[in-house]
Amino acid sequence: MRKITFSVIASILSFACFAQTIDSRIANAINSGDWIALDSIYNAAPKDSIMPFLEVYSRALIGNRLNRPDVSIPAFGELLNNHSVNLDLGNLLNSSVMLSMDLSKVGENDKAAEVVTSVLDATKQYLDSAAIADMHRYINRYTALSAYNPYDISFTDPQGCIPFKIVPVGNLEKETFLMQLDGSSINGKSATITFDTGAGINIISDSLASYYDLIPINAGHSVSGIGRRNGQLAIAKEFKIGNITIRDVPFLIVNLTLDNEEANQYIDCFSIVLGSDLMLHLNDLTIDFTKRQITVPSIAPIRSGDTPNMYFSPQMNLITTGEINNKQMQICIDTGDASFGSLNGDFFNDNKDYVLANAQPDTVRMAGIGGVKILECYRLPDVQVGIGGNEVVIPHITVNTELNPLASDYECNLGLKSIMQFGKIRFNMVDFTITTYPTKLSSIVSSNLCTPTFRFTPVRPSFLEYAWIVTMSIANGLLNVNAPSTPDL
Repeated sequence: MRKITFSVIASILSFACFAQTIDSRIANAINSGDWIALDSIYNAAPKDSIMPFLEVYSRALIGNRLNRPDVSIPAFGELLNNHSVNLDLGNLLNSSVMLSMDLSKVGENDKAAEVVTSVLDATKQYLDSAAIADMHRYINRYTALSAYNPYDISFTDPQGCIPFKIVPVGNLEKETFLMQLDGSSINGKSATITFDTGAGINIISDSLASYYDLIPINAGHSVSGIGRRNGQLAIAKEFKIGNITIRDVPFLIVNLTLDNEEANQYIDCFSIVLGSDLMLHLNDLTIDFTKRQITVPSIAPIRSGDTPNMYFSPQMNLITTGEINNKQMQICIDTGDASFGSLNGDFFNDNKDYVLANAQPDTVRMAGIGGVKILECYRLPDVQVGIGGNEVVIPHITVNTELNPLASDYECNLGLKSIMQFGKIRFNMVDFTITTYPTKLSSIVSSNLCTPTFRFTPVRPSFLEYAWIVTMSIANGLLNVNAPSTPDL
């Protein structure tokens, strides 16, 4: 969908010119895409103190970004039915697509298709061909999925258990690793699967989709990375991971081959990828790096009211508020990044003197969906990382000098090698919280590090940037910086 604007922006921005009223605080949280702050402000405020339109709109965005479809679905319905006067054309399209996404989450794909169809019928005369085509893709997707029961999950035991192994990949000198699930199968055939919390959609290569007898459906989808590629959705009728059986699992069939022979040597690690879409339906996952297993309770937890510390980014990545060297920032938890991780170009621009004084220059050649890109970067040593209530110190992290196309909407991409320094990490997809558990430091991390601090000025995308892309459920490039398929060639 084309970049579109919100008519409410003019009103929201006008609020920010006055004292910090409830409305202006809500507007500021929306403008900065700080959904956790929005949730906190909204819950603390008397509802009659909030402008009626912002009250409804806040509920819709909170529900969409914090995985509360029971909140967002009625809120979007109220928004479209009672507050359409506040919606310009782009806002109307965005709201209808976000509503359809949430309806699909709860299995109501037929209603999702109806919502988008209704809005398209009412607005088609005002749209260009690209916008019409995008809306038709949503309609086709949800119409095709309505013939199935996506993510029908069954357990053979009171607790699901998915064993995994940490496998070295890529150049051995880089010491990069990925998570591969053990004992997995697709339609009865053994499968090697990469578990990638940084991917917003399940992916399978075109050759393996045929081998595993996936059922193509009449729906297309696109993924972004270095470039952009279109793919076709398909259904795996039976999918087994550990002692959990999942039926009607959607995958996007994508040709992952690149015009780079060396990069293609590493592409097999991402031939089958499971991402956050599956995590949403498992509800509660604990990754234990000591026991090398993922546990999933067969009965989903009830929402406790605990304060969330996680939200969906516009690209459907799982973002948590954490700390890097004692400075708060938004961190993507990405087990598909086989390195320690990276800081985005905004960090370099805001802390250039610190980086130049403490880091070593380096170069990373990235391979992702649709191409290869070379980035100048720095290797910053002895970095303190805090997420989910605990801290570790990692040997180094990459600092990009420009915007990373695979991580453009958050400040830090935390890779598997960093995440493994915690004993366990729990993703409660109901409360939308991440919790980490301490463990002894790995042998690759020194316990006698003196971590310096620095002046950090956060820079966040504008609300307009969030607004247009928030409706797009796309994988995070899938092939991450320093991962085996993005090798430092």
